[in-house]
Amino acid sequence: MNSELPYLIKRFQPDHINDMADLYHAVYRRRIPPGFFTNKYNTAHTGIKHIGFLAYNEAGNPIAFYGVIPCFLQMGAKAVLAAQSADTMTHPKYQGKGLFTKLANLTFNLCKENGIRVIFGFPNQNSLPGFINKLGWQVTDTMDCFVIPVNRFDWEKLIKRLPVLNRLYAAYISHILKKHIIAQPGLNNSALREGYDGVYRTDDYLKYKTYNNTKVIKANRALVWLKVSNGLIIGDISLATDNFNSVMRTVTRLARKIGVKQVLFHACPGTRMHQLFNERYWSVKSFPVIFKDLGSRLPINRIKFTSADIDTF
Repeated sequence: MNSELPYLIKRFQPDHINDMADLYHAVYRRRIPPGFFTNKYNTAHTGIKHIGFLAYNEAGNPIAFYGVIPCFLQMGAKAVLAAQSADTMTHPKYQGKGLFTKLANLTFNLCKENGIRVIFGFPNQNSLPGFINKLGWQVTDTMDCFVIPVNRFDWEKLIKRLPVLNRLYAAYISHILKKHIIAQPGLNNSALREGYDGVYRTDDYLKYKTYNNTKVIKANRALVWLKVSNGLIIGDISLATDNFNSVMRTVTRLARKIGVKQVLFHACPGTRMHQLFNERYWSVKSFPVIFKDLGSRLPINRIKFTSADIDTF
């Protein structure tokens, strides 16, 4: 048992995956797909993996988790070992007991021991005060979410309420996209091409990111990395020429056929992708971009992100 809290705290290991899945269900009342957490936290391509901690009650049931996902940031000509703050879960019966802060600080120390120099994250508004006030994170930016309505009725949402139709709907999505899909797992970082710093999307990283069901399609000589989940989410775009308008016409046409209500794209201000969307579509403020410097003193203000860099994409 921990000396400060009457709970058993363990470093996250592969054999804790089922405990994580049970805790996720207790917190969010839904099940994750088999193998999801196994693949998400297997960051062997960085040289380290399973960075986080679980807490258990006296009966041996999982009650809290905090974990980060190691990755590399490209900063100028250098690749810097970093991590993204990922799943933060506390069982409803054990909230407000200091578990989040305890597990987070243990994870930060583990990061330092493994050479991780900085951690970044995209918390929701409920989690943000805890990161800032209790753990000393700093906000460097706020992403905008561009919203493009394509259907009045949300067929995707209706279908997902009927489990018997889920497989048929997945097959239907594949059918609609099949003429456009290309065989690659993701796209290089558009922000890096503009001279900003950002997530270094190596081939190994893009293979790792397949823990989520994303696709790359070709649209009017451009490449679009996307995911269909509560809308069609654009992760990033690689434009071949100045053909943004025709690319988006293709994307919105496909989204309309798929039956989602809207197309979404998250981006940091200052990037070309943000500018192109901002000139054409309305937006709302979405995720704050926060950093926890672990003593590196890196110039973090030039690091930019898109939807593809968020762990849920």
